[in-house]
Amino acid sequence: MNNPLLDWRGPTPPWQDIRPEHLLPAIETIVAENRSLVADLLAQENPDWNALITPLEAADNRLSKAFQPGSHLHSVQNTPQWRDAYESCLPVLTAYSSEMGQNHALFEAYRRIASEKQQLDPAQRMLLDHGLRDFKLSGVALPPPQQERYREIQQRLAELGNRFERQLLDATDRWQCHIEDESRLAGLPESARRMAAAKASDKQLSGWLFGLDFPSFDAVMTHADQRDWRAEVYRAYTTRASDQSAPGDLDNAPLMREILALKAEEARLLGYANFAELSLASKMAESPAQVEEFLLELAAKARPAAEAELQELQAFAASLGGPETLQPWDLAYYAEKLKQQRFGLEEEQLKAYFALPRVLEGLFDAAQKLFGARFRQTDLPCWHEHVMAFEVLDEQGQLLAWFYLDPYAREQKRGGAWMNDVAGRFKGPDGLQLPIATLTCNFAPPSGDQPALLTHSDAVTLFHEFGHGLQHMLTRIDYLGVSGINGVPWDAVELPSQFMENWCWEAESLAQFARHHATDEPIPTQWIEQIRASRVFHAGLSAMRQIELALFDLRLHRAAEAPDVETVLQQVRDEVSVLRPPIWNRFANSFSHIFAGGYAAGYYSYKWAEVLAADAFEAFREVGIFDAEMGQRFRECILEPGGSEQAMELFKRFRGREPSVDALLRQDGLLANEGS
Repeated sequence: MNNPLLDWRGPTPPWQDIRPEHLLPAIETIVAENRSLVADLLAQENPDWNALITPLEAADNRLSKAFQPGSHLHSVQNTPQWRDAYESCLPVLTAYSSEMGQNHALFEAYRRIASEKQQLDPAQRMLLDHGLRDFKLSGVALPPPQQERYREIQQRLAELGNRFERQLLDATDRWQCHIEDESRLAGLPESARRMAAAKASDKQLSGWLFGLDFPSFDAVMTHADQRDWRAEVYRAYTTRASDQSAPGDLDNAPLMREILALKAEEARLLGYANFAELSLASKMAESPAQVEEFLLELAAKARPAAEAELQELQAFAASLGGPETLQPWDLAYYAEKLKQQRFGLEEEQLKAYFALPRVLEGLFDAAQKLFGARFRQTDLPCWHEHVMAFEVLDEQGQLLAWFYLDPYAREQKRGGAWMNDVAGRFKGPDGLQLPIATLTCNFAPPSGDQPALLTHSDAVTLFHEFGHGLQHMLTRIDYLGVSGINGVPWDAVELPSQFMENWCWEAESLAQFARHHATDEPIPTQWIEQIRASRVFHAGLSAMRQIELALFDLRLHRAAEAPDVETVLQQVRDEVSVLRPPIWNRFANSFSHIFAGGYAAGYYSYKWAEVLAADAFEAFREVGIFDAEMGQRFRECILEPGGSEQAMELFKRFRGREPSVDALLRQDGLLANEGS
């Protein structure tokens, strides 16, 4: 069988040729060849960097280039065939990773090469430092029985994390609300109705069909006048994959308990008091105590604003004849109405000025002005008709990278938004390999003859994910393990993404790309001012929600033994929640960031990096948001180095000092509460 995942020679993956049946044979072939290669390399007498690390990076690169396209397709077209193919690879990859991480001869070879630091450049030294750390975190120093137990834990965690994500996706896709009485749609904008009608038509149904994909959920929660319908959809969304939803075969709670128990055991095996300590061994933050102090300090400063915002919203809802005591399914609905009253903003009117093609133009224009990067759409093969492919070029027209944008929600596609790397920059035996990134979102698709119209929040999401992509695509580091996003600590990796969000809030930027999709008229100046003013709208409530999630995650993983998830969640809510969700809310069962992603004991990273991003952006406020010299400085200090230097040192090189939390408080309009 001709296998396109084995040594694809073109510049980008042959997406049109990749099938589920290609994935496992490619992985098994490369893993077997890599094992033989490692044995041959270690048979050398005292191999140096070029004799050991360079061929190992090339081997890792080949394996990644085989697995990453399949992993991506599993996320965006989650058919039974892709599930089987992806899941069959997890034991093979996990066993291989643990085996390499516990290879004592390889560890000693790394140590010896690392001792010759005077012969290495800083990026090489950082790659070796990361490698030595990861050997230790893989149990290289453990006795054989404990090494075996570590490998068993890794295998099981890989299986459980995948099952968690799979059951969440199935639970999300399974729930549908078919409506034929148009009166129930009162309050919904025309775009939401068209989207629901198209869904119904796709299923050969009359009327309108709503699901739990985010565009559907958000439309109902924000606009539906019928409170009981909002409550129904809220309950379905917040009880996905739990004991509160039917059928019970998709309950994630048992998986969560086992995941937490295994992570606690893993930490003990490696000599840590808890998994939070283990997690922070590779992050910027120094200790769980430091993270908790950071979160509680932010909570103290945000709480007064959050309480005032909730009180005001309750009074506003009551003035409209709404409930005096708001429930969670009321917040977005009345907040939207309050925003309209205060700022004159109506989401549906705003969407007309945020057509995806124009938002992309604004995004690319900002990146060109700031970083000298240009973007050109190309006709590379893609995996779906909606996907767009782009070349990334420098000022001289030299190719730097490629990326793909998969913008719209559809069935069998993982929810949310993310950037992933298909290939990293790497200078190997075959020459220079350029980065390839995928940007995946779940926006409402085009409708009829209209282009896809984004909410302002959607535009912020696109800029956010593109920030991740910029760090991966504009790197100048040639060592795979520390180029692009590779090797960047989890609590620093959100810096470029949150930094780029700012260009969705600034008047100078919005005036250039926010134009009416039908008339090309620029967005009214007063609307820009209202958008800017709305940035701090309910900033306190938003901050407290993020702090609640981060504190919940941290405390789950600070326990020496697996705690009861709901008990920890309720205790955190007792401490920091401003509006308590109902007791039947099972939010944790869909918290895939920490149970199926890489954010276990690391969700605080979003707030941590917000501080970095807000402080970095203040440097642009001082000289101009499109200042090319400052943009080049950011590119050289933050984007190009990737993970080749310590994140704090890179930030200080850019800013001239350590970050200040006051920048975030100023951005969110919360600094006035500092003394509260």
